[in-house]
Amino acid sequence: MRTVGLACLGLVVGLSANARAADAYPSKPIRFVVPYPPGGPTDLMARLLQASLQTRLGATVVVENRAGAGGNIGTDAVAKAAPDGYTILLAASGPMAVNPTLYKHLPYDPQKDLAPVVQISAFPLVLEVHPDSPVKDVKSFIASVRSKPGDYSFASAGNGTPQHLAGELFNTAEGTKMQHIAYKGAGPALNDVLGGQVPVMFDIMASSLTYIKAGKLRPLAVTTKVRSPVLPDVPTLAESGLPGFEFVAWHGIAVPAATPRDIVLKLNGAINAAFKDPEFRKRWEAIGTPVVGGTPEAFGALIRSETTRLGKVVRDTGATVD
Repeated sequence: MRTVGLACLGLVVGLSANARAADAYPSKPIRFVVPYPPGGPTDLMARLLQASLQTRLGATVVVENRAGAGGNIGTDAVAKAAPDGYTILLAASGPMAVNPTLYKHLPYDPQKDLAPVVQISAFPLVLEVHPDSPVKDVKSFIASVRSKPGDYSFASAGNGTPQHLAGELFNTAEGTKMQHIAYKGAGPALNDVLGGQVPVMFDIMASSLTYIKAGKLRPLAVTTKVRSPVLPDVPTLAESGLPGFEFVAWHGIAVPAATPRDIVLKLNGAINAAFKDPEFRKRWEAIGTPVVGGTPEAFGALIRSETTRLGKVVRDTGATVD
């Protein structure tokens, strides 16, 4: 009985210590790691969240871009960080759900080494070309690609990114043979599409929207089931003759796996509160994604289901790391 009593006392002391840590949190700057270069959609979301988190948590939040290896470098840095809530990750579908299949040896396990906090986005991708392209719609695009088998290329933000897998899915669905050109982030890929060096890209709406509205890119279709309210005149791929084609790029917030539950919930609450603010919602939705939010459990369930679904896409399309 004395042993049981001591064990229970230890448990209570441990829980009390966690509660005190959560009550004091945050008491120093928070490092917000983005596993991609500046200028892409993940970086844009982090910058939007940065000010809101600083206000709601009462602490400095420093955005740190740790790009490379398809998002693995930054994601691994957070997975191996101290589980105290002072290092958080802008978790993308690539390193969280695609890379476990795409890479033979990952230095981290997304489901064991990271704890989900909240989902923050569900972006459509946009099939887009340079405005000088003779291609005007999906039908003429397919015809153009088929007329040049093996000579057509598409740009992506890197191996295993949504831009990459969407292009590979299109190849599979239409029997086309576009060549994949992987860049180190959406920004460099977009630059070559804008410059006419690469003819096409399936890009996350957040990084392309400004160029589309300025007439510097021509959108042909979006990859969601329904049209985007941000680009209501652009049809879906399903409307354009590819029934059932759907691809959504999602993001969320994650922390090291052993982070105290109370701290996870505090971060979750701060982000959900931001999403309830009308002005913040307006700015967030303007980049092309609906507000998501929700519980850590809901985001964890998404990661698990998408790891299965996107892993199958990787295997079926033969996508590999160059």
